Amino acid sequence: MNTIDLRSDTVTLPTPQMRAAMANAQVGDDVMGEDPTVNRLEEIAASRIKKDAALFVASGTMANLVALLTHCARGDEIIVGDKAHSFINEVGGMAALGGIIPRTIPNQPDGTLALGDITNAIRGDNVHWPPTKLIALENTHNACNGSPLTPEYHKAVSDLAHARNLRVHTDGARIFNAAVALGVPASEFTQYTDSISFCLSKGLSAPVGSLLCGTREFIAEARRQRKMVGGGMRQAGIIAAAGIVALETMVERLADDHANARRLAEGLAAIPGIALDPARMKTNIVFFDLTGALTARQLAERAARDGVLIGVNGERRIRAVTHCGIAREDIETALRVINRAMK
Repeated sequence: MNTIDLRSDTVTLPTPQMRAAMANAQVGDDVMGEDPTVNRLEEIAASRIKKDAALFVASGTMANLVALLTHCARGDEIIVGDKAHSFINEVGGMAALGGIIPRTIPNQPDGTLALGDITNAIRGDNVHWPPTKLIALENTHNACNGSPLTPEYHKAVSDLAHARNLRVHTDGARIFNAAVALGVPASEFTQYTDSISFCLSKGLSAPVGSLLCGTREFIAEARRQRKMVGGGMRQAGIIAAAGIVALETMVERLADDHANARRLAEGLAAIPGIALDPARMKTNIVFFDLTGALTARQLAERAARDGVLIGVNGERRIRAVTHCGIAREDIETALRVINRAMK
Protein backbone atom coordinates (compact mmCIF):
# COMPACT_ATOMS: atom_id res chain seq x y z
CA MET A 1 0.00 0.00 0.00
CA ASN A 2 1.28 3.46 -0.92
CA THR A 3 1.31 5.63 2.23
CA ILE A 4 0.15 9.23 1.94
CA ASP A 5 1.79 10.99 4.88
CA LEU A 6 0.10 14.27 5.74
CA ARG A 7 1.30 14.43 9.35
CA SER A 8 3.97 17.08 8.68
CA ASP A 9 6.31 18.48 6.05
CA THR A 10 9.14 17.20 8.26
CA VAL A 11 8.61 13.76 6.66
CA THR A 12 10.01 14.99 3.33
CA LEU A 13 12.90 13.00 1.88
CA PRO A 14 16.05 14.47 0.32
CA THR A 15 15.97 14.70 -3.46
CA PRO A 16 18.43 12.75 -5.64
CA GLN A 17 20.28 16.03 -6.26
CA MET A 18 20.62 16.51 -2.50
CA ARG A 19 21.94 12.98 -2.01
CA ALA A 20 24.53 13.51 -4.76
CA ALA A 21 25.60 16.83 -3.23
CA MET A 22 25.96 15.20 0.19
CA ALA A 23 28.06 12.37 -1.20
CA ASN A 24 30.44 14.78 -2.93
CA ALA A 25 30.54 17.59 -0.36
CA GLN A 26 33.84 19.22 0.55
CA VAL A 27 34.15 19.20 4.33
CA GLY A 28 36.26 20.54 7.18
CA ASP A 29 35.91 21.33 10.87
CA ASP A 30 32.99 23.75 11.16
CA VAL A 31 33.72 24.66 14.81
CA MET A 32 37.05 25.97 13.54
CA GLY A 33 35.26 27.73 10.67
CA GLU A 34 36.95 25.45 8.15
CA ASP A 35 34.06 23.61 6.50
CA PRO A 36 33.76 25.20 3.04
CA THR A 37 30.29 23.80 2.37
CA VAL A 38 28.87 25.09 5.66
CA ASN A 39 30.48 28.48 5.00
CA ARG A 40 28.89 28.61 1.54
CA LEU A 41 25.47 27.64 2.90
CA GLU A 42 25.67 30.38 5.52
CA GLU A 43 26.65 32.94 2.88
CA ILE A 44 23.80 31.89 0.58
CA ALA A 45 21.29 31.99 3.45
CA ALA A 46 22.37 35.44 4.62
CA SER A 47 22.22 36.76 1.06
CA ARG A 48 18.78 35.27 0.42
CA ILE A 49 17.40 36.73 3.66
CA LYS A 50 19.42 39.96 3.26
CA LYS A 51 21.03 39.74 6.68
CA ASP A 52 24.72 40.28 7.40
CA ALA A 53 25.47 36.73 8.52
CA ALA A 54 23.99 33.29 9.17
CA LEU A 55 24.68 30.32 11.43
CA PHE A 56 23.97 26.69 10.52
CA VAL A 57 22.38 24.71 13.37
CA ALA A 58 20.93 21.24 13.77
CA SER A 59 17.23 22.12 14.10
CA GLY A 60 14.63 24.85 14.27
CA THR A 61 14.33 24.36 18.02
CA MET A 62 18.07 24.90 18.40
CA ALA A 63 17.92 27.99 16.17
CA ASN A 64 15.20 29.56 18.32
CA LEU A 65 16.93 28.62 21.57
CA VAL A 66 20.28 30.02 20.43
CA ALA A 67 18.56 33.22 19.30
CA LEU A 68 16.85 33.71 22.65
CA LEU A 69 20.05 32.94 24.59
CA THR A 70 21.85 35.53 22.48
CA HIS A 71 19.23 38.24 22.88
CA CYS A 72 18.43 37.68 26.57
CA ALA A 73 20.15 37.10 29.91
CA ARG A 74 18.82 34.98 32.75
CA GLY A 75 15.82 36.68 34.34
CA ASP A 76 14.92 38.65 31.21
CA GLU A 77 11.41 38.39 29.81
CA ILE A 78 10.17 37.92 26.26
CA ILE A 79 6.72 38.66 24.87
CA VAL A 80 5.46 35.66 22.92
CA GLY A 81 2.17 34.34 21.61
CA ASP A 82 0.26 31.76 23.62
CA LYS A 83 0.18 29.48 20.55
CA ALA A 84 3.83 30.00 19.56
CA HIS A 85 5.89 26.96 18.70
CA SER A 86 8.75 28.26 20.85
CA PHE A 87 6.40 28.44 23.84
CA ILE A 88 4.39 25.22 23.37
CA ASN A 89 6.55 22.76 21.42
CA GLU A 90 10.18 23.38 22.37
CA VAL A 91 10.20 21.72 25.81
CA GLY A 92 10.33 25.03 27.67
CA GLY A 93 13.96 25.44 26.62
CA MET A 94 13.96 29.20 27.01
CA ALA A 95 13.14 28.85 30.71
CA ALA A 96 14.82 25.52 31.48
CA LEU A 97 18.13 26.29 29.79
CA GLY A 98 18.18 30.07 29.55
CA GLY A 99 16.29 31.24 32.63
CA ILE A 100 14.25 33.40 30.24
CA ILE A 101 10.68 34.17 31.26
CA PRO A 102 7.94 33.95 28.62
CA ARG A 103 5.15 36.49 28.97
CA THR A 104 2.35 35.17 26.78
CA ILE A 105 -0.32 37.21 25.07
CA PRO A 106 -3.07 35.83 22.80
CA ASN A 107 -2.33 34.98 19.22
CA GLN A 108 -5.02 36.35 16.95
CA PRO A 109 -6.64 33.89 14.47
CA ASP A 110 -4.21 35.07 11.76
CA GLY A 111 -1.17 34.38 13.95
CA THR A 112 -0.42 38.00 14.79
CA LEU A 113 -0.08 39.55 18.22
CA ALA A 114 -2.31 42.61 18.68
CA LEU A 115 -0.15 45.71 18.90
CA GLY A 116 -2.13 46.91 21.92
CA ASP A 117 -1.52 43.61 23.70
CA ILE A 118 2.21 43.88 22.99
CA THR A 119 2.31 47.45 24.31
CA ASN A 120 0.44 46.49 27.49
CA ALA A 121 2.80 43.56 28.10
CA ILE A 122 5.99 45.61 28.00
CA ARG A 123 7.32 45.98 31.54
CA GLY A 124 8.07 49.37 33.00
CA ASP A 125 11.10 50.14 35.15
CA ASN A 126 10.18 48.53 38.45
CA VAL A 127 12.40 46.59 40.83
CA HIS A 128 9.68 43.95 41.22
CA TRP A 129 9.49 43.06 37.52
CA PRO A 130 11.75 41.19 35.12
CA PRO A 131 12.92 43.46 32.29
CA THR A 132 11.30 42.99 28.87
CA LYS A 133 14.00 42.42 26.26
CA LEU A 134 12.46 40.73 23.23
CA ILE A 135 9.30 40.26 21.17
CA ALA A 136 9.01 36.86 19.45
CA LEU A 137 6.95 36.36 16.29
CA GLU A 138 6.26 33.26 14.17
CA ASN A 139 5.84 33.30 10.38
CA THR A 140 4.10 31.29 9.04
CA HIS A 141 2.21 30.60 12.23
CA ASN A 142 1.92 26.84 12.60
CA ALA A 143 -0.92 26.63 15.13
CA CYS A 144 -2.93 29.40 13.43
CA ASN A 145 -3.63 27.53 10.18
CA GLY A 146 -0.15 28.15 8.80
CA SER A 147 -1.04 31.82 8.40
CA PRO A 148 1.54 34.14 6.78
CA LEU A 149 2.23 37.40 8.60
CA THR A 150 2.58 40.34 6.23
CA PRO A 151 5.65 42.57 5.85
CA GLU A 152 3.48 45.49 6.95
CA TYR A 153 2.71 43.74 10.23
CA HIS A 154 6.40 42.95 10.77
CA LYS A 155 7.22 46.63 10.26
CA ALA A 156 4.58 47.71 12.77
CA VAL A 157 5.98 45.36 15.43
CA SER A 158 9.55 46.40 14.63
CA ASP A 159 8.70 50.08 14.96
CA LEU A 160 6.92 49.46 18.27
CA ALA A 161 9.83 47.40 19.63
CA HIS A 162 12.66 49.68 18.57
CA ALA A 163 10.87 52.75 19.92
CA ARG A 164 11.09 51.05 23.34
CA ASN A 165 14.64 49.73 22.92
CA LEU A 166 13.45 46.13 22.45
CA ARG A 167 14.52 43.59 19.85
CA VAL A 168 12.44 41.27 17.65
CA HIS A 169 13.14 37.62 16.82
CA THR A 170 11.11 35.76 14.19
CA ASP A 171 10.66 32.01 14.21
CA GLY A 172 10.57 31.79 10.43
CA ALA A 173 10.61 28.01 10.19
CA ARG A 174 8.38 28.31 7.10
CA ILE A 175 9.27 31.88 6.06
CA PHE A 176 9.60 30.84 2.41
CA ASN A 177 6.03 29.53 2.53
CA ALA A 178 4.99 33.00 3.69
CA ALA A 179 6.99 34.64 0.90
CA VAL A 180 5.49 32.40 -1.79
CA ALA A 181 1.96 32.76 -0.41
CA LEU A 182 2.15 36.57 -0.39
CA GLY A 183 4.20 36.88 -3.57
CA VAL A 184 7.09 38.81 -2.05
CA PRO A 185 10.79 38.06 -1.44
CA ALA A 186 11.61 36.64 1.99
CA SER A 187 13.71 39.73 2.64
CA GLU A 188 10.51 41.80 2.72
CA PHE A 189 9.82 40.25 6.12
CA THR A 190 13.33 39.95 7.41
CA GLN A 191 14.23 43.63 7.05
CA TYR A 192 11.88 44.22 9.99
CA THR A 193 13.28 41.65 12.42
CA ASP A 194 16.57 41.69 14.32
CA SER A 195 17.04 37.95 13.95
CA ILE A 196 15.24 35.18 12.11
CA SER A 197 15.49 31.40 11.97
CA PHE A 198 14.28 29.19 9.15
CA CYS A 199 14.20 25.45 8.54
CA LEU A 200 15.70 23.53 5.66
CA SER A 201 14.07 20.26 6.71
CA LYS A 202 10.37 21.08 6.23
CA GLY A 203 8.97 22.19 2.88
CA LEU A 204 12.47 22.67 1.47
CA SER A 205 13.03 18.91 1.92
CA ALA A 206 16.60 18.81 3.22
CA PRO A 207 17.16 15.97 5.70
CA VAL A 208 18.36 18.14 8.60
CA GLY A 209 19.27 21.66 9.61
CA SER A 210 18.17 25.25 10.13
CA LEU A 211 19.73 28.69 9.76
CA LEU A 212 19.79 31.59 12.19
CA CYS A 213 20.39 34.99 10.57
CA GLY A 214 21.19 38.45 11.94
CA THR A 215 23.96 41.02 12.23
CA ARG A 216 27.58 39.89 12.23
CA GLU A 217 27.91 40.79 15.91
CA PHE A 218 24.75 38.87 16.78
CA ILE A 219 25.83 35.77 14.85
CA ALA A 220 29.31 35.88 16.43
CA GLU A 221 27.72 35.65 19.88
CA ALA A 222 25.15 33.12 18.66
CA ARG A 223 28.03 30.87 17.57
CA ARG A 224 29.21 30.82 21.19
CA GLN A 225 25.70 29.94 22.40
CA ARG A 226 25.43 27.19 19.78
CA LYS A 227 28.60 25.63 21.13
CA MET A 228 27.28 25.85 24.69
CA VAL A 229 24.12 23.87 23.88
CA GLY A 230 26.08 21.18 22.06
CA GLY A 231 25.47 22.38 18.52
CA GLY A 232 29.08 22.71 17.40
CA MET A 233 29.29 20.19 14.55
CA ARG A 234 32.49 19.14 12.84
CA GLN A 235 32.38 17.94 9.19
CA ALA A 236 28.87 19.31 8.85
CA GLY A 237 29.27 20.06 5.15
CA ILE A 238 27.84 16.61 4.44
CA ILE A 239 24.43 17.83 5.59
CA ALA A 240 24.93 21.49 4.67
CA ALA A 241 25.28 20.41 1.03
CA ALA A 242 21.64 19.33 0.99
CA GLY A 243 20.67 22.72 2.43
CA ILE A 244 22.35 24.52 -0.46
CA VAL A 245 20.35 22.45 -2.95
CA ALA A 246 17.20 23.15 -0.93
CA LEU A 247 17.65 26.91 -1.15
CA GLU A 248 18.56 26.79 -4.83
CA THR A 249 15.86 24.40 -6.09
CA MET A 250 12.99 23.93 -3.61
CA VAL A 251 11.61 27.38 -2.78
CA GLU A 252 9.49 28.22 -5.81
CA ARG A 253 7.81 24.81 -5.87
CA LEU A 254 6.21 25.53 -2.47
CA ALA A 255 3.35 27.04 -4.50
CA ASP A 256 2.39 23.48 -5.50
CA ASP A 257 2.05 22.53 -1.83
CA HIS A 258 -0.19 25.54 -1.23
CA ALA A 259 -2.42 24.62 -4.17
CA ASN A 260 -2.71 21.05 -2.90
CA ALA A 261 -3.56 22.30 0.58
CA ARG A 262 -6.34 24.50 -0.84
CA ARG A 263 -7.81 21.54 -2.70
CA LEU A 264 -7.59 19.42 0.46
CA ALA A 265 -9.31 22.11 2.53
CA GLU A 266 -12.09 22.55 -0.02
CA GLY A 267 -12.68 18.81 -0.20
CA LEU A 268 -12.68 18.36 3.57
CA ALA A 269 -15.16 21.20 4.02
CA ALA A 270 -17.67 19.27 1.90
CA ILE A 271 -17.53 16.16 4.10
CA PRO A 272 -20.32 15.94 6.70
CA GLY A 273 -18.99 16.04 10.27
CA ILE A 274 -15.93 18.13 9.38
CA ALA A 275 -15.72 21.86 10.13
CA LEU A 276 -13.19 24.25 8.61
CA ASP A 277 -13.04 27.47 6.62
CA PRO A 278 -10.95 26.84 3.48
CA ALA A 279 -10.35 30.59 3.07
CA ARG A 280 -8.21 30.58 6.22
CA MET A 281 -5.81 27.97 4.82
CA LYS A 282 -3.27 30.08 2.93
CA THR A 283 -0.13 27.94 2.87
CA ASN A 284 0.53 24.21 3.29
CA ILE A 285 -1.12 23.58 6.67
CA VAL A 286 -4.78 22.54 7.01
CA PHE A 287 -6.50 22.29 10.39
CA PHE A 288 -9.99 20.86 10.71
CA ASP A 289 -12.37 19.92 13.52
CA LEU A 290 -14.77 17.00 13.93
CA THR A 291 -18.29 17.95 14.93
CA GLY A 292 -19.75 14.54 15.75
CA ALA A 293 -18.99 11.74 18.17
CA LEU A 294 -15.92 10.52 16.29
CA THR A 295 -12.65 11.57 17.93
CA ALA A 296 -9.57 12.76 16.07
CA ARG A 297 -7.64 9.69 17.15
CA GLN A 298 -10.35 7.37 15.90
CA LEU A 299 -10.42 9.08 12.52
CA ALA A 300 -6.62 8.98 12.29
CA GLU A 301 -6.62 5.25 13.06
CA ARG A 302 -9.27 4.53 10.44
CA ALA A 303 -7.49 6.60 7.80
CA ALA A 304 -4.14 4.96 8.60
CA ARG A 305 -5.63 1.52 7.84
CA ASP A 306 -6.17 2.78 4.29
CA GLY A 307 -2.72 4.34 4.01
CA VAL A 308 -3.44 7.99 4.89
CA LEU A 309 -1.59 9.46 7.88
CA ILE A 310 -2.90 12.63 9.56
CA GLY A 311 -1.87 14.47 12.72
CA VAL A 312 -3.96 14.45 15.91
CA ASN A 313 -3.93 17.91 17.51
CA GLY A 314 -6.66 17.61 20.10
CA GLU A 315 -9.69 15.57 21.05
CA ARG A 316 -11.44 16.51 17.81
CA ARG A 317 -8.82 18.59 15.98
CA ILE A 318 -6.62 17.35 13.16
CA ARG A 319 -3.73 18.83 11.20
CA ALA A 320 -2.76 17.86 7.66
CA VAL A 321 0.32 19.26 5.93
CA THR A 322 1.19 19.11 2.23
CA HIS A 323 4.75 18.86 0.93
CA CYS A 324 6.81 17.71 -2.03
CA GLY A 325 5.99 14.07 -1.31
CA ILE A 326 2.28 14.72 -1.88
CA ALA A 327 0.89 14.94 -5.42
CA ARG A 328 -2.57 16.14 -6.50
CA GLU A 329 -3.77 12.55 -6.96
CA ASP A 330 -2.69 11.83 -3.37
CA ILE A 331 -5.00 14.64 -2.20
CA GLU A 332 -7.93 13.09 -4.06
CA THR A 333 -7.14 9.68 -2.57
CA ALA A 334 -6.87 11.16 0.92
CA LEU A 335 -10.24 12.86 0.55
CA ARG A 336 -11.88 9.59 -0.47
CA VAL A 337 -10.27 7.77 2.46
CA ILE A 338 -11.26 10.41 5.02
CA ASN A 339 -14.80 10.61 3.64
CA ARG A 340 -15.15 6.85 3.99
CA ALA A 341 -13.60 6.87 7.47
CA MET A 342 -16.10 9.51 8.63
CA LYS A 343 -19.09 7.29 7.82
